[in-house]
Amino acid sequence: MILEAADFVFRAPKEAAFARRVLIKPSAGYSLPHPMTTSRETLAAVIEGIRKVSAADILILERSAGEQPIHSIYESLCYDFPHTMLLDVDQCVPVAVENPLPKFYAASTFWIPNVILSCDFLITISPFKAVKGTGEFSIRNLLGLLPTEKYPRDANDLPWVGEGLSIDRLIADLYFTLPFDLGLVDGRKRLVSDGDIVRGETEDFGRIFVGTPYEVDTEASLAAGVQTDYLHLIDQAKVEQGG
Repeated sequence: MILEAADFVFRAPKEAAFARRVLIKPSAGYSLPHPMTTSRETLAAVIEGIRKVSAADILILERSAGEQPIHSIYESLCYDFPHTMLLDVDQCVPVAVENPLPKFYAASTFWIPNVILSCDFLITISPFKAVKGTGEFSIRNLLGLLPTEKYPRDANDLPWVGEGLSIDRLIADLYFTLPFDLGLVDGRKRLVSDGDIVRGETEDFGRIFVGTPYEVDTEASLAAGVQTDYLHLIDQAKVEQGG
């Protein structure tokens, strides 16, 4: 579903109404404005939509992409929502979760923050970014859940990538290991970059994609005119599993 950003109202799925704890993973690893990060407006609309149907605890979980503490980044991005918990991936206890794919692409097990396992409804919200001709959308956003106690901050330094495997293989594994219920691609603005997002070109786009993470990343890829390789790997794994 593609909605106009100017009058965006988030209508929480019925599953969220029965949740006791809702976890939201924004893209907020830097003290940089939208579209480098998830906009405050879209995050606020999602929180408001959940509050209309549920009294669930709402947890916002992210990891700093550099040395700046994540709570300082939250403050700089004005993530000051009442009655929500702002959490740091690196202050959570890491627990090992097995990849359910019998034939995995890169990793058989992932370390993830323990708080994820106590949540009933999981939402990933990414900005609209096309970097080096490929999409970086809601499923890639899950890389920010990998704790730095177990993994390097820079995705290019992850051991699997160093062994010659593409980062897309790891993202596809994460998709199956962390089955998020809902994805949003926050396209109030969009970013196109050759690699350095700070120097990328930004422009008004005015669209927000809402659906399952696979659906929204597919729609965003079509809208951006890019090939998002982890989606093809997800398709391949589904075929191998029989659907």
